[in-house]
Amino acid sequence: MAKVYQIHCPKCNNHHSFYRYGKDKSGFQKYLCRKCGHQFAPDAPTGKPGKPRTRPYPSCPVCGKATFLHHDMQHYSNYRCCDKRCNHSFFVPKPTSITPSSVSKLFGKTDFKRMRYPVHIILMVLSMFYLGKNSFRNIALILQTAMNIQVSHTTIGNWCTRFAPLFQNIAIQLIPALNFNSDEWHADETVVKIQGVKHYLWLIVDAETRFVLGFHLSPHRDSPQAFTLLQSTKHMGKPRTIVTDRYSAYKVPVKAFDDVQHIRVQSFGDDITNNLIECFNKQFKAWYKTKQGFASFASANNLIAMFVFFHNFVRPHSALNGLTPAQCAGLHLSKKRKRELLLVA
Repeated sequence: MAKVYQIHCPKCNNHHSFYRYGKDKSGFQKYLCRKCGHQFAPDAPTGKPGKPRTRPYPSCPVCGKATFLHHDMQHYSNYRCCDKRCNHSFFVPKPTSITPSSVSKLFGKTDFKRMRYPVHIILMVLSMFYLGKNSFRNIALILQTAMNIQVSHTTIGNWCTRFAPLFQNIAIQLIPALNFNSDEWHADETVVKIQGVKHYLWLIVDAETRFVLGFHLSPHRDSPQAFTLLQSTKHMGKPRTIVTDRYSAYKVPVKAFDDVQHIRVQSFGDDITNNLIECFNKQFKAWYKTKQGFASFASANNLIAMFVFFHNFVRPHSALNGLTPAQCAGLHLSKKRKRELLLVA
């Protein structure tokens, strides 16, 4: 029994005898009439004279020709070029399916208004907490014995948590002036505990400046979290390579970057290693160990955001000749501008 098609040949009006005949220039299915040999694409829009047809899928980034949907997944779509000589395959993420990073969930104050203590005291306390390994009680003891200032350790804890949106807004102002088009970006994840439950901190660092480009705190360790991390930093620059460990969750998210090589570190004896971000993880864990875990997801997210800010804009690094990662990335501010942005007490 012959297969009945819902199409017909526009030349001979044949309704039942066709061959599939590849794709046209716009990626629509073509058919070959077995009676008259006419080729046609019934799904292609006719368009208006003088106006080009709109392609339903993105053009091939290599040759510029039409593409077709190879397979559609939850967080990305894989397209392939219609030209068999090119046959380029590329991945396009779905913005609506990718969850925003945890940086967008910060809470607290965006200014120092209605604070009982002077601003320079608060900035000194924040520097002691995020640049050192002091606990809230140790900082309160230092203030009382050295400066005769009585501040409760609970108040110090509130200061270290509630000003995360303020410093995040400062970072948003300064980051567009920085250059992160380097050879390598390093990505990795590490474990933190929130109320005794394991959570995963996803990080990505620029190799040349040691700048932490972004982070994402999540209770899950899978490919969607890697998508969230990489898509949140995609607008900041374009590296040549992204270095990760052998965890398979990074495979497809890295392919969403155009013309970026993915290097998966095989062993410690390789020429390219992931030691740079592992060094940052060691530094973060030394600071995190004094906290003995976090009390809640919201406070952990705020504390990590503040630690990353002080790492990028305040802490000088010996590997960078005493400069901060932001200064290595091209940040040059006058003394007046530094005071306005609270980068000096």
